[in-house]
Amino acid sequence: MTGEPTASRIAVLAALLAALAAGFAGPAAAQESLREGLFGRHAGSGRQAPAPPVARYVAEDGRMFVLDRTQGRPLLKFEDSPEVWALQPMPAPRGDVIYKNDLGEPVLRATRLGGLTVFTDARPQGTAAALAGDGPPLRLAPIGPQALLERLAQASLRASRAARRTILFEAEATPASSALIADAATVTSVAVVRMSRRKDGRAVLAQFRKVLLVEGRRPAAEIEDEVLTITVAPAQGLAGRPSSERIVKVAAER
Repeated sequence: MTGEPTASRIAVLAALLAALAAGFAGPAAAQESLREGLFGRHAGSGRQAPAPPVARYVAEDGRMFVLDRTQGRPLLKFEDSPEVWALQPMPAPRGDVIYKNDLGEPVLRATRLGGLTVFTDARPQGTAAALAGDGPPLRLAPIGPQALLERLAQASLRASRAARRTILFEAEATPASSALIADAATVTSVAVVRMSRRKDGRAVLAQFRKVLLVEGRRPAAEIEDEVLTITVAPAQGLAGRPSSERIVKVAAER
């Protein structure tokens, strides 16, 4: 034996030194290393790997979401919210695509190189999102009468807690519309929670005491005689009901 380090020993030593350096770097440095590993120092500047049709992404602020592009309208769901957003893709400069909600507001921007930017209330200027792997398809599951009643009760409870008074949820549903009406009830309860967090929330919520969900030709939301009527169009799938953003806008601007 010569006592000189072999290549394998050098590799092991280097690995140990790297592990020790990471341990002494502290949580902040570790998080920064993770962020750079996911996004790079210049997120979105280079060509990204092709994403699967249904994929999970993580934004720089840590918020995760699923983007499903397997249907007629792209669908997006944040993991910390029950709402599914139906998006409308629109061409943008430099070959980019902007995905907008039903108010025409940008939710995502995809570059021609594959980079993705997500826009939220907390980050209206947008933040980079990185591919985190495959995601679950976003679908409406069939639902029976009893399950629909339970979903309506859950939505009523969530909305009533936010408003600090009883808000009844009623529906005029058929087998063809039950699943979408159940989803619309959930989305409406999300809208009520959002209204309650506004500075003028008490005045906005005072306009209605009941939510009525019905079928129609196109999705809509309107308030009349203290009733918030939500119209759904079953033929359009998840795009066939108003988003929580639209419901809040209707109530706030009345």
